[in-house]
Amino acid sequence: MRSSGVDREAELALVRRVQAGEEAAFDAIYAAFNARLFGFLARLTRRPEIAEELLEETWLRFVRHAGRLEADTHIGAWLFTVARNLHVSYCRTHALDSAVVGGLSLWPERAMESPFETTARNEFEQRLETELSGLPVTLREALLLVAIEGMTPSEAAIVCGTTAEAMRQRLRRARTLLAGRLGHPLIGLRLRAGA
Repeated sequence: MRSSGVDREAELALVRRVQAGEEAAFDAIYAAFNARLFGFLARLTRRPEIAEELLEETWLRFVRHAGRLEADTHIGAWLFTVARNLHVSYCRTHALDSAVVGGLSLWPERAMESPFETTARNEFEQRLETELSGLPVTLREALLLVAIEGMTPSEAAIVCGTTAEAMRQRLRRARTLLAGRLGHPLIGLRLRAGA
């Protein structure tokens, strides 16, 4: 999984501190994961206001269940699983309009580009964001967890409640669909199905 700036031993220590109700541990976890969780939810829902609601509920559940976390809990996987499950529940009860596309970018800002490079990149990223939002949610979440969050297919499978092989198949299908829609091989986007 993409580094949250915390090695495994430090993460386990954070779990113990959270279980004990230590406020500073909650703050450290919030700082490490809040923006990432929001980005994940915003891209799934394609509606920032819904993502905010789901994010708030994710944190409320974390606080509510902190004392009952297993000692070997992977905090990131736990949080992304809760966020993903809240999104699934939301979709079931609210029939989310799949035609809505938010103005969120998958890509961090880059410095020192020429105006031409910036324009070309922005156009491609806009197309990529639009095509990504048009994928079925199971394929979109697979790409977001692996390509954006840096999880392995096995880790993403745990978050999504499926097998590693099923996740690899979702990634292959998502990558193929996205590449076909863009007319681009998606080289360098870390969307490998077997990663």
